[in-house]
Amino acid sequence: MSTEATDFSLPNVGPGPDPLSLSALSADNEFGLLLFQRDHYCTNCRKQVQTVAEWYDEFADRETEVVSIVPEPPTTVREWQDSYDLPYPLVADPETEAGDAYHQPVRFGLLGDWSDFLGRMPEAVLVDLGETPETVWQYRSTSTFDRPDVDDLLAAIDDARGA
Repeated sequence: MSTEATDFSLPNVGPGPDPLSLSALSADNEFGLLLFQRDHYCTNCRKQVQTVAEWYDEFADRETEVVSIVPEPPTTVREWQDSYDLPYPLVADPETEAGDAYHQPVRFGLLGDWSDFLGRMPEAVLVDLGETPETVWQYRSTSTFDRPDVDDLLAAIDDARGA
């Protein structure tokens, strides 16, 4: 599975350039791991960003920059950075431009505003940041609880690197 990756430019409230673009990641990294979150209130999303932060050195050793993308305005997303002090970019996607470009799963449209079991589902996308960035792996969740664990993410990177 290899498809051309879509660049974006979004406000970054974490480490790295602000705004953050996919093309800016390629300077120092072989891969970008995009973690599309459900929303600011999602408990499982909050756990995921903290767990990935604990394992951040493993991603960095694989020349992979993690980027967490939250479909909320920067002021709301900044609360996560203030609470968790993430070592990687944390970007706001209030208009869901990047989420839509990467086909983040959405269950039951507007009803998702009323229930955690509806609305945007988590998604993980691994992008090879070479001369022409390409999506080389994607995990589209089917529920709020369905997301790859750190071992799955690292294995996807290792597979893409041919390690």
